[in-house]
Amino acid sequence: MYNLLIERTTIDQSMITISSHINSFKLQRLIDYIIYLEATSKSKAKPSDAGRLADDVNNSWWEKNRNRFAK
Repeated sequence: MYNLLIERTTIDQSMITISSHINSFKLQRLIDYIIYLEATSKSKAKPSDAGRLADDVNNSWWEKNRNRFAK
C-alpha cells in the first residue's frame, strides 16, 4: 500500500505527504518540475521560445569561452 496524502491547506496551497522510502534524487527532480510549473504557469511563452532562448544563451556563452577549451 502507498503512503501518499495530498491535502489542500489553504485556498492557494496544498501539502503532499509521502513515504520516507522515496529516492531523494527522484523526489528532488519532481520538486524541481513542480517549481518549474509554478514559475511558468502565467507565461505566454511557448516551449519553442524557451528552446530558442536557451540556444542563444549557449551560443553566446560558447563564443565568449571558446578559447578556454579549443586548442
